[in-house]
Amino acid sequence: MTEGTTAPAPESGEDETLLRLEQEGDIAADYLEGLLDIADLDGDIDMDVEGDRASVSVICEESNRDLQRLVGRDGEVLEALQELTRLAVHRETGERSRLMLDIAGYRARKREELTRLGRKTVEKVRATGKPVKLAPMTPFERKVVHDAVAAAGLYSESEGEEPNRCVVVLP
Repeated sequence: MTEGTTAPAPESGEDETLLRLEQEGDIAADYLEGLLDIADLDGDIDMDVEGDRASVSVICEESNRDLQRLVGRDGEVLEALQELTRLAVHRETGERSRLMLDIAGYRARKREELTRLGRKTVEKVRATGKPVKLAPMTPFERKVVHDAVAAAGLYSESEGEEPNRCVVVLP
């Protein structure tokens, strides 16, 4: 750099993170659009950044039950597709992705249900003064319950080994 010229101001770390997450969303959307085309399924792709992760949703009309096949029983197929989508992002960026995938509103409904479970469990723990151990859950499900418990002012922890890892809510 010659004297008298100034280097452009670097972007803030927050701006860089947002750009990286938006790039993850774009890559994931392209991957999922290709998958939907191959499977001959209709759905719109919605991208967002929620907190510290990219979020991609495949949206369909209520009458379109074909996408339910991509959710599977208890979200098993959705979990697998999320991992495949994360791998597609990793292949393009070289970095691990924490991208969250939702299909046909499954995760949104599950989040509401688990938040209610977390609040109900908090009430039970407060009433009895004893810890309550919940059924085994996926990492996504546990995080939602932990967040609900923390928002209610109690403490929770995960215990056990996958796939039997569960949340314990403590007084």
